[in-house]
Amino acid sequence: MPTGRNAEPRKVTLVEGGPVLVEGPVELELPDGTVARSDRFLVALCACRRSKRYPFCDTSHRKRVRNE
Repeated sequence: MPTGRNAEPRKVTLVEGGPVLVEGPVELELPDGTVARSDRFLVALCACRRSKRYPFCDTSHRKRVRNE
């Protein structure tokens, strides 16, 4: 994977009301200093902080509809 000034930029997509999509692989440094990694080609990062898999999205941002 190329790094430095000549590297191709990663595409980041902000989804309204949803996650932040980042072309992978990614390595994330969290506020507590731990590192989360994903080798997937597209990574969904949680923007709402509701995810049980934070910093990765688990679709917790979606509205739940109850069928009665």
